[in-house]
Amino acid sequence: MSASPVSSRTPEGPISAKPILEASKARSDEVIQKTRQRHSHAIVYAVVENQRGVLHRVATMFRAKGFNITSIAIGRTAHPDLARMTIVPSGDDASLSLLVKQLRKMIDVIEVGTMGRHDSIARELALVKFETSTSNSKREILDLSNSLGGRMVDTTHDSLVVEFCSTPEGIDSFIEEAAKSGTVKEVVRTGLTALRRD
Repeated sequence: MSASPVSSRTPEGPISAKPILEASKARSDEVIQKTRQRHSHAIVYAVVENQRGVLHRVATMFRAKGFNITSIAIGRTAHPDLARMTIVPSGDDASLSLLVKQLRKMIDVIEVGTMGRHDSIARELALVKFETSTSNSKREILDLSNSLGGRMVDTTHDSLVVEFCSTPEGIDSFIEEAAKSGTVKEVVRTGLTALRRD
């Protein structure tokens, strides 16, 4: 299953995917240097054997082939022997196709596919710690969090931790807006997870 096609032009001019496609057809394992790429918006998922070392082997393959990854999340599925990876690659459609092809070659990988943002439900979890110097600033952050579906998970005299689950863009917007009321001290994010819509 492939990602939705995208235009091969950017403001900088046309982009050639010829070197990547030629390497793919030749089944070359060489690291492909890519410049001025149009980024794909696809999300890659891989169902893998749930055993020690699988994530390390996949990450090693990414590094060896020169793939850039924006985020990767892994967790058990309903079947205890299987885990599911959700990968957000950084690159164009040609490099995405090569990434999927390389994943399918791995012995630990059971299934690989792609999803677009339009046909999937995608979420990320963030824990955000704010420094709150006044009770008013703390209340403003709490009001914003509650209105957007977040919740407070810890508080002290001068700090507040909010748990917020949304799209990556939603989390970015929340942090930007909440930072007007309190200083952002720490942010921890899980990376994207996604399921295809029925």
